[in-house]
Amino acid sequence: MNPMALMQFKGLYDRFKANHPKVPMFFKAAGTSIGEGSIIEISVTDPAGKKMTTNMRVSAEDLEMFNQLKSMLG
Repeated sequence: MNPMALMQFKGLYDRFKANHPKVPMFFKAAGTSIGEGSIIEISVTDPAGKKMTTNMRVSAEDLEMFNQLKSMLG
């Protein structure tokens, strides 16, 4: 991965955390209970009120990626 791109992403992520403090706090709390076989569900509601939802069952490979992402973001 390009170190400059990683530094730019880190700056964007820091601003995201400042603008939306509940989101990282939620992921930190939820992350302690996510294990293989857990189901993660995500919903998005657009400004017109249309809602889209998806989910995934967490695999061992997913946990490895989540842990790598956590270590990159601090």
